[in-house]
Amino acid sequence: MDMRIFITDLKGRTATTTDGEILGRIDNAVINLDNGSLMHLLIEPDKNLNKKKFEVDSKGRIVVPFKSFKSVKDVVVLELKE
Repeated sequence: MDMRIFITDLKGRTATTTDGEILGRIDNAVINLDNGSLMHLLIEPDKNLNKKKFEVDSKGRIVVPFKSFKSVKDVVVLELKE
């Protein structure tokens, strides 16, 4: 099975936590140019989300470490540790 996905396939998908909380929609990603690794997903927050518990970039997007990425189906599931 091919275990690849393109960032363009992720853009616009709903991102949720493993508990089912809707974070918002994936907008972009941050890549480390030194080693090519994907560092963070940038998520346009859902209007009902309390952003205070998240790191937010200058455009108001939630910054989530890529290591939180768990699965892709109809939505992207992220495991967030508090």
